[in-house]
Amino acid sequence: MKTLVILFMAAVMLVPALATASGGAHLYKAPIDINDKESLRRGAQAFGDYCYSCHAASFMRFNRIAKDLEIPEEDVRAMLIHTRNKKGTPAKIGDLMIVSMTDDYAENAFGTAVPDLSLAARARGADWIYTYLRSFYVDEDRPTGFNNVVFPDVGMPHVLWSLQGLQEPVYEAVVHGEVEYDELVELKSIQAGKLSRVEYDMFLGDLTNFMVYMAEPVQVERRSMGWKVLLFLIVFFGFAYALKKEYWKDVH
Repeated sequence: MKTLVILFMAAVMLVPALATASGGAHLYKAPIDINDKESLRRGAQAFGDYCYSCHAASFMRFNRIAKDLEIPEEDVRAMLIHTRNKKGTPAKIGDLMIVSMTDDYAENAFGTAVPDLSLAARARGADWIYTYLRSFYVDEDRPTGFNNVVFPDVGMPHVLWSLQGLQEPVYEAVVHGEVEYDELVELKSIQAGKLSRVEYDMFLGDLTNFMVYMAEPVQVERRSMGWKVLLFLIVFFGFAYALKKEYWKDVH
C-alpha cells in the first residue's frame, strides 16, 4: 500500500512538469471538436494552403479525408493534391500525403529536416500546437526574422504572418531571490494582419482541430465503441452475478 501511495504522489507531482514541458510558456486551450465536420473541412483547407507544401502527413491518405469529412474527391484534389509522389508523378487520390521536399533541401533552407505532421497532435498535444501557432514574434537575430515563445529559436518561418500580423515581445524586470531577469509579459501587435485576433484564433482552432483528427482518424468510432463495450460489460456483469448466485446458493 505504501508503494502505491508513493507512485500516486509521484504521478501527481509529474503533472506540473508536463504542463511546463513547453519551456514554461502558458498554453492556451484549443477549441477541439472532432465531431464538427465544418471545422475539420476548414482546417483541411488551411493545412493544404499553409502547411502541406513543406510538411508531410505520411500516415494519412487523401481519400480517407474525403470519406471521413464528406468532401467530394474533386474538392480534395483541388484543396490538397499539389505535390508529387515518390515516383515523381502527380499524386493520386489514394496516395499517402507525402511532399516533394527532401530532408537535404530542408536542412539547407531551414537548418533542420521538416517534421512529418501526421502524429504531431498526439506527440505535442492540441494546446501546444494552438499556442505555438499564436506565439511567433519578430526577432531580427533569427535567420527567418521570427522567434517563438513556445519553441525558442525555432527554424520554421512564420508562414501565417500575413494573417496574424506582426508581434513583438514585451518584457518586465523580475527579481527572484538575488537574481534579476526579464520575464515575458505579452506579445504586442505592431502590424495588423488580414484577420482580426478573433478570426485568427478561429482559423488556428480549425487547423488544430484537423491535425487532431489526422493524428487519429478513428477516434470518433473508437470512443463510440468504447461506450458500447462498457454498456455490454455492465449488462454482462448483471447476468454473471445472477449466475454466480444461482450456482452458489446451496453452498452458503
